Amino acid sequence: MRKVLIAYRLKPEGLKALEGKYDITLPVDKSYFTKEEVLEMIPDYEVLVPNFSFYTDKQIMDRAKKLELISNYGVGFNNIDVDYATRKGIAVTNIPNSTREPTAEFAFALLLAAGRRIGYYDRKLRAPEGVSWGVYAESGMRVYGKTLGIIGMGRIGQSLARRAVASGMEIIYHNRNRLDETIEQQYNARYVAFEELLKTADYISLNAPYTPQTHHMIGEEQLKMMKSTAVFINTARGSMVDEKALAKALRENTIWAAGLDVYENEPRILPELLELDNVVLAPHAATKTIEDRINMSIEMTQNIVGFYEGTYSVSRVN
Repeated sequence: MRKVLIAYRLKPEGLKALEGKYDITLPVDKSYFTKEEVLEMIPDYEVLVPNFSFYTDKQIMDRAKKLELISNYGVGFNNIDVDYATRKGIAVTNIPNSTREPTAEFAFALLLAAGRRIGYYDRKLRAPEGVSWGVYAESGMRVYGKTLGIIGMGRIGQSLARRAVASGMEIIYHNRNRLDETIEQQYNARYVAFEELLKTADYISLNAPYTPQTHHMIGEEQLKMMKSTAVFINTARGSMVDEKALAKALRENTIWAAGLDVYENEPRILPELLELDNVVLAPHAATKTIEDRINMSIEMTQNIVGFYEGTYSVSRVN
């Protein structure tokens, strides 16, 4: 019986596909295994399941003499040294389907919260100084009729576009490659150059995958291209944005607001961001509903069963 090491404590409802066929080890009396614990256990396991915050590196893979599959509990896989896994002959999978709709949903929620100042109003109403009830004071930004620029119009980007169109927004997007015309027509979306998107969009959502090439793709230069009324949303990866440059742009009103679910050094958040009223912050929570997290487990287990038994399609990244 193949052995599966799950680094994070997941609910059993999502692991049923493995029951009786695989020997599963996961934390029982705590939330996760430390790297040191994984290093101690991994030589006996064929499968490792890290979550999106557990970095699976050369040290772990060199200890994992039997390891055949890393079934990631997340859609992004920058927490895994995929190149080294490939050289070692270890397959790596991710879960793009179960994460698509909740991430798009959360990105649109951040867009509304930042643009319409929902988080700001909530904080101020609870504080002694309160908030102005005046007709024009401390106003938000309209969403209906505005232009949403999507950087990375893949699965999540398209699901976000669907929500935005339903709310009366115009869609422009930038990808490495232009989408098929039939997909563009679904959202009445227009392909534009990266710089044009930055200069013309009222709301900008980062939904591209992290690669070494997209590291800090949003920095001081890009932020200065944006409108002074622009609202920036990031549910992709924190390292794609120069956080210090973003905090400076928000503090100096180079852009109007931001909504962030991911950070460069999670779970640590840049202190300058915590001090600002024009940014909505969330703890990498885009998929954080019980139902969605269980669906993620189901997709992750289907990758394992599909890899060994061929009964499910497998989402391989190498």
